[in-house]
Amino acid sequence: MSDSWQGPGAWDPQGASTGSGWGQQAWPSEQGQQPYQAEQQGRQQPYLAQDAQQQPYRGHPQEQHAYAPPPEQRVYAHPPQQGHQADPQAESAEPEAAAEHPEAPEAPEADAVAAAEADAETSGSRRQARRRARGKDGARGGARPRRRRGGLLKVVAFCVVTAVGSLILLRGNELLDRLGSSTAPDKAAGTRTPAPEPPDPGRVLQVIAHPDDDLYFMNPDLRYSISAGSPVTSVYLTSGEADGINAGSAKAATTKPDKPAYAEARQNGIRAAYAKMATGDRGSPWTRTVVPTKGGGHAEVDVLVAKPQVNLVWLQLREAGTVYDNAPNSLHGLWDGKVPRLESMLASGTPVRQQFSYSKDQVVQTLVGILEQYRPTTVRSQDPTPGRYPDTKRYTDHQDHFYGARFVQLATAAYAKDVTDRPHFAVQNYAGYINGSLPSALDPDEAKEKLDILGTYAWLDRQNHCNSPAGCGDLKISDQPGGNRWSDSINYARGTSTDWLTSDAQQGLWAFKVLDGQVAVWHRAGAAGRWKGPDLLPGTGMDPGVSTVTLADGRIAVFGTRTSFGAKPTDYRREVVHVVQKHPGSEEFTEWQSLGTPETADENWTSDISAPAVSVDGTGQLAAYVRDGAAGLRGRVQQADGSWGPWEKYGGTDLHGSPATATDGTGRRMVFSATSKSVVGWTQPTPGAPLGQVTATGLPDTTLPLTADGREGGVRLWFRKPGSGNVRTALITGEGGLKVSQMTDLGGLQGFGSVTASGHVLAGRTAGGQLGSEAGSGRPWERSPLMFVGAPSSTMTGKSLVSLAVVGLDARLYVTSSADVPNAHLAPWQPVGPRNAPPSLPSPVSPPPPASSPSPASPASHASPASHASSPAPPASGPASAAP
Repeated sequence: MSDSWQGPGAWDPQGASTGSGWGQQAWPSEQGQQPYQAEQQGRQQPYLAQDAQQQPYRGHPQEQHAYAPPPEQRVYAHPPQQGHQADPQAESAEPEAAAEHPEAPEAPEADAVAAAEADAETSGSRRQARRRARGKDGARGGARPRRRRGGLLKVVAFCVVTAVGSLILLRGNELLDRLGSSTAPDKAAGTRTPAPEPPDPGRVLQVIAHPDDDLYFMNPDLRYSISAGSPVTSVYLTSGEADGINAGSAKAATTKPDKPAYAEARQNGIRAAYAKMATGDRGSPWTRTVVPTKGGGHAEVDVLVAKPQVNLVWLQLREAGTVYDNAPNSLHGLWDGKVPRLESMLASGTPVRQQFSYSKDQVVQTLVGILEQYRPTTVRSQDPTPGRYPDTKRYTDHQDHFYGARFVQLATAAYAKDVTDRPHFAVQNYAGYINGSLPSALDPDEAKEKLDILGTYAWLDRQNHCNSPAGCGDLKISDQPGGNRWSDSINYARGTSTDWLTSDAQQGLWAFKVLDGQVAVWHRAGAAGRWKGPDLLPGTGMDPGVSTVTLADGRIAVFGTRTSFGAKPTDYRREVVHVVQKHPGSEEFTEWQSLGTPETADENWTSDISAPAVSVDGTGQLAAYVRDGAAGLRGRVQQADGSWGPWEKYGGTDLHGSPATATDGTGRRMVFSATSKSVVGWTQPTPGAPLGQVTATGLPDTTLPLTADGREGGVRLWFRKPGSGNVRTALITGEGGLKVSQMTDLGGLQGFGSVTASGHVLAGRTAGGQLGSEAGSGRPWERSPLMFVGAPSSTMTGKSLVSLAVVGLDARLYVTSSADVPNAHLAPWQPVGPRNAPPSLPSPVSPPPPASSPSPASPASHASPASHASSPAPPASGPASAAP
């Protein structure tokens, strides 16, 4: 490799260094259009990844039309919007109006008559357009006079969203099915007009501490993204060298330690696992090269030749070698200032030849440089605040995992602040070792697929496909490749709230999600207004996931948690914060107000408080609740004068995830939390009174998280069946204490994570990663091709419409709606705001031939897992263990 690197330099699309990026070597872009352009002393340059826009995601082909009902049974909330119409039988509308305002597409609940008249401009018949907007028969209940248009439009809009069969629209998956074609016929003009732009699959960048943390804790999300064609880059902070023994328990004592070789074996295993996920062939070749980093060291970058949008970045720093014991030469020690620099630990097969070391700031700058180069729209990292076990006070996760995640926090904050020419990005955090103590979140098929990938990484077949003396995988985990039941589960540490979409009294919609470390707001004024946003509220450091609540006076309050770093390592702090609309309907909000934290110091609990759950009881009293680091419930209640009371202890043990809260028909507040065995709850005896004692509900074990909604006189809970993914529900009433009834299994399309419920609509992540929805009792679940970050959210808009929203992997808001009537279906998904993509980059070049000794995918190693069931301690400890 060239030794001409002269400090940080800005990445230039033509391969030049201009002063603030990676140095003189160009990296592949987040869309994969840039080849590596540095001279590599005989090493081959990797093939560039293909442009993400050239690979539109169309979902699973076998699912695309599986749920289309007969036209006479379809009921939607609004007509298809211009530029997004996808009905093969419908006449094409001129997209000019939509093109004039790409940043503000029509709301899904837009005025049906106005949309029909716009369609009529191309068809030549306004009357026919109105008929199409109202149904096949064109019935409209009499002619509409032109005067008093505004009042009649409201009546028409109400009829549109409530009358069965009044509108025939396309479902969102049918819309996206046609986005892959380059042109669409214009029947009126007899010409072909440009088709709507394909949905952006997003650009995913995930940063993990050790080789295989991604396979254990981020799969199946990782596999879903690769299968969808999203550009995916995985960054490994450490080499995971452990004690250097690449052997199972039977041969560990007789195997000679070799840390560089063990690190290479883990790299080989990772490449094999990724190749198998992407191509089905674990031996699919990679190109490997060396790139100077913004931190002054060097990284190895691997590009999968057959799927060049899949990249691996190896930073090759030294690992701690112990889960929780003191290890100064580690990410933890570097963070705390116990060592000024952390040295590299180069794998024996890496093309990186020059040793280096990083200061704390240089690690951050290295990650900033990677973010600058790949410009992701979704950043995945491990949980920066996993907490400790209450009895032993030991960490519930590996110290490399969460201190590595804190370096990611610093880097994303610096990237968001200093880099303006970039797309918005969302962050998703993943739980680690604690998954082994929780009910299994994955259905058997998903768990088997995940375990199969881990088996590839563990080199179970012992066939050397890597042409490497180090071996082709991580034999340390070969005795138990599933780890401590980690292959059975996946859990998000944050971003599980389903309360981030809400409606106001004028049927306007408000959406709040965290982008770029700030709360982004999207707003649609009234039932027929245009969407605005995303607009970022002032204030940085926001953690993924916020919740909203409507106050008694109609204002919307937004709650979340915020992380601050301070000047010293001990200044790291997470606190609950909130903002409130200045008046109902206003786009102006107050400054962020802090409610503090119930934890005394990060040193005690690693700032492990959950996201807040908030509700307003029948007296108008606002309260916020969190799970604290000791796994109990804490809360603060707002007083009549607007001040807040102290953090109260409400009891509970073994609480996990974030609590859920809602009010029943009498205005009585209830709070619920999942444990590793069941669900517990609290309720007010009367509105305005303090919460009562923690009460067992008797519900079976559930996966995380819970969703609560006040209805049917009580509070209805939604959750998932462990080891299945099926959605379950139960009604909880509070008269005379908590009582559970109507426990029902609603089925579903497997999957995991949050379920949102409003009116008749249920929605959540399905197997495959797409959004699944049920639009009525007894109806089959339907699958949308949209893939998304965190949790979906829904809300009632008025009395007869359900609105549903997700934020895609492209960090863009997508909305749809459905009439709250029998036989309704979701209307076409509408993207909000401009396409969240980086500036166009130079065209890709032809790929070079594969490297002479391509390294197939080879598994990474983790510590030999010990059962969480038998001991609260993490599964591995001591310097001789490799950590996942």
